[in-house]
Amino acid sequence: MIKLRLIVIISVVFCVVISAQQEPQYSQYMYNMSTVNPAYATGQSGLISTGILYRQQWTGIEGGPRTANVFANIPISEKIELSVNYVNDKIGDAIPVNNDYANIDFAYVTRISDRARLSYGLKAGINSFRIDPSGSNVASDPVFMDNTATTQLNIGAGLYLFTSNFYAGVSSPNLLPSDVDFNGIGVAQNKTHLYGIAGFVFDFVDEVRLKPSLVVKQVIDSPLTFDVSLNSMIYDVFELGISYRYTDSFIALAGFNITSSLKVGYSYDFSVSDLSGYNNGSHEIVLLYNFDLLRFGNKHTSPRFF
Repeated sequence: MIKLRLIVIISVVFCVVISAQQEPQYSQYMYNMSTVNPAYATGQSGLISTGILYRQQWTGIEGGPRTANVFANIPISEKIELSVNYVNDKIGDAIPVNNDYANIDFAYVTRISDRARLSYGLKAGINSFRIDPSGSNVASDPVFMDNTATTQLNIGAGLYLFTSNFYAGVSSPNLLPSDVDFNGIGVAQNKTHLYGIAGFVFDFVDEVRLKPSLVVKQVIDSPLTFDVSLNSMIYDVFELGISYRYTDSFIALAGFNITSSLKVGYSYDFSVSDLSGYNNGSHEIVLLYNFDLLRFGNKHTSPRFF
């Protein structure tokens, strides 16, 4: 029993660590950048942006990470913007591990020049960590019988500088590192994540805009990683792009504006890591909808590209 218990605990920790996403990982983070930086602001007063995202990572591997995200960006005024996020991140098969995140971001926007604005952001929320051993042969183990869930406070902060065609920011969505343990046995560590983001939009040819962008990620005591992307917006309708995640994958991205308010996006990760021979890539789909509650539609003449 002791040997079996050790195997179970090691397996749970291995699942959490190998996923490299104590905070969920997204290929289409650009559609919901508040998950990366709580200071992110759309800068579009009166236009509420909502979305649903689903990601299935490492298809072909049983128990590969699956992430669902529901979110909304809500401008209150030209200076104040709120965003809300709910995320369910699930990994594991025989003993599924669920992480639930519920957060509210507050961004305060200041004008520092005629073109540039700087936003200060704070994040507050709760993280729930749950293990479900009910379908396994260790369900009766005392480690899991009394308590298989824990809830922790989450606090984050960020800075976000932006103009009509440029953005850059630094942030930490979770400033409170913590350990997860059940009955005195540690099963996971949640360490501080640091992010840096930047992007620039420019006209390439008639009706085509390009956006190179970068997100750098650092988990304390782990190697630095980054995503570098190049997206294109064609006739304000089609979006095509490619991205590279350091030592992990190449990513193909596509988006389509069904209407001026409704958009769908899809990405596929081609794995190039040591797991490439064991999985069939990762799929991610996002559906976005804008509510023009104050009927400012004439003000927003083209889809926002970041």
